[in-house]
Amino acid sequence: MKADGYKWWLARMATQNRLFDMVRIDHFRGLQAAWEIPAKEKTAVNGKWKRTPGAALLTAIKARFPRMRLVAEDLGIITPQVNALRAKFKLPGMKILHFAFGGGDDNYYLPANIEANSVVYTGTHDNDTTLSWYNTLEVHAKAHLHTVLAASGYSDVPNMPADLVKMALNTQANLAIIPMQDVLELDGKHRMNTPGTMGNNWLWRFDWTALTEKRKQQFAQAIQQSGRFQVKKSA
Repeated sequence: MKADGYKWWLARMATQNRLFDMVRIDHFRGLQAAWEIPAKEKTAVNGKWKRTPGAALLTAIKARFPRMRLVAEDLGIITPQVNALRAKFKLPGMKILHFAFGGGDDNYYLPANIEANSVVYTGTHDNDTTLSWYNTLEVHAKAHLHTVLAASGYSDVPNMPADLVKMALNTQANLAIIPMQDVLELDGKHRMNTPGTMGNNWLWRFDWTALTEKRKQQFAQAIQQSGRFQVKKSA
């Protein structure tokens, strides 16, 4: 692909650019190094990390589409080299609040540690719904969450998933994405996908009747209180 100037990649990105306001590069880690496996191997065990020309590819994309908005899916085990590549091109990374609690204060998913050049989520399509996540959270992680909520001025009795939605909206991240299942306060039966499993995934469907006027108002109020959207009052 490098030999022809990433023609395939640029054609694909052109299509994405026509369809969407923002494009997420999944498995961004692979733009710095990929796990190379000899063709004769029957499993992926005997492989090795090999550097990939991610910087050259991103340079080509930026040159062709200078106004294209990219997001790096930088979840999992991320090396300093991957972070450096993302920083070089000023791409926002992903911050998932479901991963924030139960560890130390240096956890970079904690709300206080989320930098502006980020996209924050309560959870993604690969996470459980926030209501189900909270109900199955380990005791120490739940206690940590309660401590963070109390320090942020939330009620002593957590209101899930609404409190986590508000927490996401109130971070410094330039963009916040809330799954519709959390807006609708749905349980784990409405989970979108369970990674590593086959069958019974991607079956949930949104129905407009579920988005009641009350839920609309609650979500709108949370957005307005966070300062992410200001209602202009007429003179």
